[in-house]
Amino acid sequence: MAKNNLGLIHIYCGDGKGKTTCSVGLTVRAVGFGLKVLFMQFLKDGSSNELKVLKTLDNLEVVGTKPIKKFTFQMTEDEKRITREENAEQFLAVAERVRNEDFNMLVIDECLGSIEAGVLEEKIILDFLKTKPEHLEVVMTGRVPSDEMIEIADYVSRIDKVKHPYDQGIPARKGIEK
Repeated sequence: MAKNNLGLIHIYCGDGKGKTTCSVGLTVRAVGFGLKVLFMQFLKDGSSNELKVLKTLDNLEVVGTKPIKKFTFQMTEDEKRITREENAEQFLAVAERVRNEDFNMLVIDECLGSIEAGVLEEKIILDFLKTKPEHLEVVMTGRVPSDEMIEIADYVSRIDKVKHPYDQGIPARKGIEK
């Protein structure tokens, strides 16, 4: 595929393990081909092991949002509002960069989860997707995309949990789930 055939929108969603892993795999594939990728991550603290590897690759920039100090379901409405404003500001800065710099792909990891949790406005993402650079491939992850997100996407892959060790009380293991 020639670099100028880019511009589609991907969603990896569902309650199963592996949505971020899919976006990381696609990122590695793109960088291996020589594409320039900006990988933005919401709701996570930036310490995951896949990010350690991604940060070593050329043509790839990893951007995190300001780490949140508690789970979103524990936040007050005021804390959610502040986080929503900070996330909007950070995303809009990234959107400006991909409009003005030579990026081929933007990964927005956990943007759907952030929308669902009320710490990111869906309208900001939808407005961007409707006006994004024509050549920019966009990848989004999270559990539950809205109907409008599904409609605007070119790819929608659902990863469903059938069975997971967490259900048996086994916490996330380094090198596997984190």
